[in-house]
Amino acid sequence: MQVAVVTFDGFNELDSFIASALINRCRKDGLEAFITTPAPQVTSMNGVEVTGQRPLEFMAEADVVLIGSGMKTRDVIADDRLVSRLALDPGRQLIGSQCSGALVLARLGLLDTMPACADRTSRPYVESYGVTVLDAPFHAEGNIATAGGCLASQYLATWVITRTLGEEAARAVLDYVAPVGENEETVRRALRTVRTDTAALR
Repeated sequence: MQVAVVTFDGFNELDSFIASALINRCRKDGLEAFITTPAPQVTSMNGVEVTGQRPLEFMAEADVVLIGSGMKTRDVIADDRLVSRLALDPGRQLIGSQCSGALVLARLGLLDTMPACADRTSRPYVESYGVTVLDAPFHAEGNIATAGGCLASQYLATWVITRTLGEEAARAVLDYVAPVGENEETVRRALRTVRTDTAALR
């Protein structure tokens, strides 16, 4: 199973790297994430240059697509040519967004009547699409999930792992990366956050 972590120019490192790092701890179980970019190289909001592992067209074949956020997301959704390259199929794929990535899902009409999560800065722009933005770090309905706040990327990764490999796989990853002495608390919080949205689908 392949995961496209869509990463645009001006991206937030926490969003793309935390999600991909957590998911890639499941490589041995057949789940692998790839930084997926519209150009061979993109630069983060803090000047970190990254070479994409997969081109944007990889989105169409991936089993899971996560749309990261960044300081240029509004430029992304205003670029019709770029938007036309964003091929998503919620009937076949798990699709998630992080912070301003919800703008991309809204622009593509994927949120419909579904409420979403986003960061505080992006909230009014997401709401301008008629989407209700929740005061919550994570929300999912069916195959679509949204997360709000940089560190909520752990919940997005937990959702992906739980939906594809099961809760025990997610528990193992979270236990390994949790701050020392906070393992049980970290695992319990992450699973509780996503469990309501995934329990009916397992």
